[in-house]
Amino acid sequence: MLGALHRLPDAGWRARRDELVDRLELGAFLGTPVRQLSLGQRMRGEVAAALLHSPRLVVLDEPTIGLDVLSKERLRVFLREERAARGTTLLLTTHDMGDVERLCDRVLVVHHGRVEYDGSLPGLVARVGVDRVLVVDLAEPSPPLEGIAGTRLVGIEAQGLRQRLAFSPQRTTAAAVLQAVSERVEVRDLTVEEPQVEDVVRRLYLSGR
Repeated sequence: MLGALHRLPDAGWRARRDELVDRLELGAFLGTPVRQLSLGQRMRGEVAAALLHSPRLVVLDEPTIGLDVLSKERLRVFLREERAARGTTLLLTTHDMGDVERLCDRVLVVHHGRVEYDGSLPGLVARVGVDRVLVVDLAEPSPPLEGIAGTRLVGIEAQGLRQRLAFSPQRTTAAAVLQAVSERVEVRDLTVEEPQVEDVVRRLYLSGR
């Protein structure tokens, strides 16, 4: 029916259907009535139907809502691959920040009908000014690492073996903080925790009140 609606050549839509059935793993329930499908199965079927004619623009409204973790990630991977292979533009409306992080190059944050931000996700983080956190695992317990330039101590664990230092990327770098820490203590391992997108958006909303 969709092939006829979009006036697709018979061979063309059949080949595209087979590709989508394979990539979205629809074969096991292709003949099952829709009312008997799970939410994740219905969503994958709807995505396949939307992409059958290979549109340049696909509008997706909360595409992963209600899906389990595995189904969400499978759908996100497929959409990323589809975009890369065919140059498809994806327009998402979603409250799931995981969708935003994994699928979007450009972000528009709308609050009460007004666009609060239009740009990249890193640009949004920079505008709000949320700190990154350097987590250092030390060779031996250490007193609190206070007074490190450009940082504030936000956590100590295991009697000082692990410490967390928040810093603003606009004022300093992880490398500079690590160098300052290494001048005081021996560092065995480290990680840098990026700000959560939910927290970034929440702060943007609050700043606009």
